Amino acid sequence: MTCWLSIAVATPAHSALGGPLTYRSESPLAPGTLVRVPLGRRETLGVVWGEAAADDRLELETRPVAAVLDGIAPLDEAWRALVQFSAQYYQRSIGEVALAALPPQLRALDAVQLARRLKRRRGDGGPAGAAQPARPQLTPGQQAALARISSGGGPFLLFGVTGSGKTEVYLRAAEQALAADPAAQVLVMVPEINLTPQLEARFRERFEPLFGAEAVASLHSGMTNPQRLKAWLAAHAGHARIVLGTRMSVFASMPGLALIVVDEEHDPSYKQQEGARYSARDLAVWRGRACGAHVVLGSATPSLESWHHSSPSGEGGGRYVRIELADRVGTSAAGAGELPRVRGVDMNLQPKKTVFSAPLLAAIAERVARGEQSMVFLNRRGYAPVLHCADCGWKSECPHCSAYRVFHKIDRTLRCHHCGHTQPVPRACPGCGNLDIAPLGRGTERLEEQLGELLQDIRRPDGEPVRIARIDADTTRAAGALESQLAQVHAGEVDVLVGTQMIAKGHDFRRITLVAAVNPDNALFSSDFRAPERLFSLLMQAAGRAGRDAAWGAAQGAKSEMWVQTFQPRHPLFQSLKHHDYPAFAAQQLVERRDAGLPPFMFQALLRAEARTQEAAQAFLNAASQDAQDQDIDGSDRVTRFPAVPLTIQRVANVERAQMLIECDSRAALQRFLAAWQPLLHARRDRAVIRWAIDVDPLAI
Repeated sequence: MTCWLSIAVATPAHSALGGPLTYRSESPLAPGTLVRVPLGRRETLGVVWGEAAADDRLELETRPVAAVLDGIAPLDEAWRALVQFSAQYYQRSIGEVALAALPPQLRALDAVQLARRLKRRRGDGGPAGAAQPARPQLTPGQQAALARISSGGGPFLLFGVTGSGKTEVYLRAAEQALAADPAAQVLVMVPEINLTPQLEARFRERFEPLFGAEAVASLHSGMTNPQRLKAWLAAHAGHARIVLGTRMSVFASMPGLALIVVDEEHDPSYKQQEGARYSARDLAVWRGRACGAHVVLGSATPSLESWHHSSPSGEGGGRYVRIELADRVGTSAAGAGELPRVRGVDMNLQPKKTVFSAPLLAAIAERVARGEQSMVFLNRRGYAPVLHCADCGWKSECPHCSAYRVFHKIDRTLRCHHCGHTQPVPRACPGCGNLDIAPLGRGTERLEEQLGELLQDIRRPDGEPVRIARIDADTTRAAGALESQLAQVHAGEVDVLVGTQMIAKGHDFRRITLVAAVNPDNALFSSDFRAPERLFSLLMQAAGRAGRDAAWGAAQGAKSEMWVQTFQPRHPLFQSLKHHDYPAFAAQQLVERRDAGLPPFMFQALLRAEARTQEAAQAFLNAASQDAQDQDIDGSDRVTRFPAVPLTIQRVANVERAQMLIECDSRAALQRFLAAWQPLLHARRDRAVIRWAIDVDPLAI
């Protein structure tokens, strides 16, 4: 008996093969079955999508299925629906999305290798049913939030100030979901890998005594391929009751999914920037609705889209139900545990070229002398962003990118943060031979050095010199480096912590009482309309690292503070920050966006092209736009296509990049237009264009 099957495989990006391909099989296979099939000259993994249409049943031209991976249960209908929707909405092929959602090692193993892998004995996970550790008492706000989530409906936007106990609400909601159904599963998403171990520790402490050691699994790109396969198999089989992961985990196969939590839902890391450019947050909301799972989006600074779509208790027709946690856990009469006081320093009144103002430096010194910790935040790593020659004007430009190479003093290199090109620092200016080349600007490495010089005479309570540490992408490259450095901070072995946004969000530092932002003004004048939103969020998150331990703060008599050094002290953003007033900031930003016709009041997509020359990239985009007009494709009358322009960093690794913005006041009309435009784009592409891609709901323009 010959069966014709539609099988999703990862076809080349620009092959114009968007749907499943037809193969023949000697026996029927259930939709969702994993198979090995020939594709060109190689064999690849595929997912059975269903029976092939009668028109596709050409036996002489149809190739046979090579092997069936029958050791793994078929992927269920809900998972396939998620992939189908993602491919359609984000304008990618079904096979690309489906196969990218599976573990790399699973895609590489043949049937024999997989069978051998599955035969390995899975650990019993240790004892389950042991006594659960003591849980903190819920505040009235937490109790109300949990009751509202438990009552059903949603999705829910849990708007809670930093330190208000959102994580405990997640834990209790997960407890309830798992207790209600022995097959239930919970997905908890975080924006970045470095936040996963900390959250994982809390979930393991809470749930391993109840369900065993394998009840909690992690999924993120920092894991080895065997680790990712093991975690994915545990989730797919239902053994993992809780999956913690980054954006990729939204595609985890979880047949018993009952609750999805998206922590720090505003974070741009949830948007994939390569391949299928999906938003994991938005897909989590869609997946929850499709499979009947509760969805909780949590943030102290929600994205403006989520804020706009939410309303208190679901009133006013909001798509999301907004739940507010207005107070920090453990707020005391002495003030410990309260949100930090925000203090601004007008840098216009400081001496020229001042890095640390005298009041800020004195405040840090006071903290060190009292045994408290401070955190200094600058979102730029390296020693200096540019190396410069004052004689001839030479700057450390990257030969392969339209960007400067960053000076890293610790290893005396110039390093491009876009293409990775690295060279030793020249002894003299390559342009004129001047020996006096100097750094311009500053990064965290230089900040750490300057702070050490300024605080060299300050002593800790034990008489020892001040201890300064830096955490950024350069200091955490080695395996386990981040965990080790964070442990030192938590243990009180660091007095002043300097770092990038890696330290500004998610971490539960208990002894930090002062946070300082030394140079936050650049984002105020960015051409990207989302820059103020990102800056406000980052500063609010950074401020939230201070004063988190109410009991310790009360014992110390400590008052937490957030210092902001700015040349724009009267800017509305800083006025809202001073009062920790996210609703006021959001209201002001939404008015501006409504007046300007920007998201969430307008829907956008970007068509990007890469070529060897900028002219070729822009010519492709403009010609594609003209094709849409000439063909009068569906939805084109409601869509605005702007002229092609270079990206901000227009050349990376010797490849020129250009983009075209597409806008529409209707999401449905924009989707119809993009779908009808795809065949014209495939037909238009020529050898001058290396690649092109559509980015739906872009976060950076």
